Amino acid sequence: MSLAARLAAVRGEPDPRPATATPSPLAVRPPAPPTADPNADTGFGYPPVRLPAAAGAGVPGNEPTVTPSRMMALRDQIRADVVLTLGADLTEDRLDESELRSRAAQVVERSLTDRGRDLPGSVRAELAQLVLDDALGLGPLEPLLRDDTIGEIMVNGADTVYVERAGVVMRDVTRFDDESHLRRTIDRIVARVGRRIDESSPMVDARLQDGSRVNAIVPPVAIDGTSLTVRRFSRDPITMNDLVGLGTLSQDAAGLLALCVAGRLNILVSGGTGSGKTTMLSALSSFIPENERLITIEDAAELQLDHEHLVRLESRPASVSGSGEVGIRDLLRNALRMRPDRIIIGEVRDGAALDMLAAMNTGHDGSLGTVHASSVRDALRRIETMVLISGVDIPVRAVRDQIGHGIDLVVHLQRDASGSRRVVDIAEIVGMEGDVVTLQSLFELTECGTRLRASGFEPGFWPRISHLAGPRLRQPPTSGPADPTPPDMATDSTQVPR
Repeated sequence: MSLAARLAAVRGEPDPRPATATPSPLAVRPPAPPTADPNADTGFGYPPVRLPAAAGAGVPGNEPTVTPSRMMALRDQIRADVVLTLGADLTEDRLDESELRSRAAQVVERSLTDRGRDLPGSVRAELAQLVLDDALGLGPLEPLLRDDTIGEIMVNGADTVYVERAGVVMRDVTRFDDESHLRRTIDRIVARVGRRIDESSPMVDARLQDGSRVNAIVPPVAIDGTSLTVRRFSRDPITMNDLVGLGTLSQDAAGLLALCVAGRLNILVSGGTGSGKTTMLSALSSFIPENERLITIEDAAELQLDHEHLVRLESRPASVSGSGEVGIRDLLRNALRMRPDRIIIGEVRDGAALDMLAAMNTGHDGSLGTVHASSVRDALRRIETMVLISGVDIPVRAVRDQIGHGIDLVVHLQRDASGSRRVVDIAEIVGMEGDVVTLQSLFELTECGTRLRASGFEPGFWPRISHLAGPRLRQPPTSGPADPTPPDMATDSTQVPR
């Protein structure tokens, strides 16, 4: 079951999937069967479209066909008509998207009338959509981006595309015409966010208009051809209640995290690639009071925050001349001058760790961030390492002291081989014992891996946040038994989309 369907079930909403799950023949096309017909060109990626037989034609197999080669030719001709008619409107922000699409659709309809009057209505509609996707969107990627069951798209060259559905990676038959077609699509993506990719700068991080994360890498560093990866996000931000319903964490654990955010504790979210760090960070941010000024700092803006007093900052690579680079560390230093109540760092991955710890230790409480790590202890080691390579000569003991006094809580997520994503450890940083940062687990996954279990210890920070819990909660959530994860959710592989 897809993530969208699971969320609908958790929220008690109707199934968002269309009545039929049959994809468009131009979206996910079955490979064409072997044929000796020279006109049945399969280079376009789908079998020839058969037209209705002419009156009196009763011989089976003699029905007229629209071959892929003709479809490609029509697509290129009609796309050229759109480019010639609309001109600079396609590349400049003269028209809003709806007006531009409306005008392009009119051009496509006129061109189809002139060039494809013999095509049946269904084929005309498919061809029109293909031209609009290619002229205004991302070409072959558009049908995949419209499919809410897909969480990730991986393009390994023009003719090899993989997708991830429900945590399972499978090959898709979608393809690009050639390498130049793929490169044009990538150029269109990065141009929208003011970035570039070429031989001198062969790697780029970007985002789509819906917030999806994009990474592209081109030759010569990509030996076998251009590679493109698109990590998609839920159209509706996933809340903490959704995560509880999906079995990502227990109700008690979610309640404690909500109190920690409201109580302005500094929280670090750790985990491996695709474990759900960004989803958790967005869910935690929903507990920040609306009257607080929130500043987010990211390499590529992807956090989905519903907050009124919000300033979003994004890093920028160097220009062609090598100047103009603005890194995470530069943005963090500037954010400290913007009177922030909270600072959220999308991912700590370099010397910015030093500035983050400095902010956490100098009155900027309630900060949040993520880090790639395989465990809670490893997350602290990574922060320590990044501080030590920041270019500032600081003794290891001082770095660990900053970590022990700056970070209050670490939430660790994990993704297993089946694709399931869940919180496996929530640990409090107690302080220092000698030269070692001391940790205390508040919630951890049971040995069988089916539920999150409370440790029974009272957090050292409980006096700081207990007043937010209200009179009904006289003891911390860690003192009672953990809510068991429903068995039907414990093995589901669509719990968290990223």
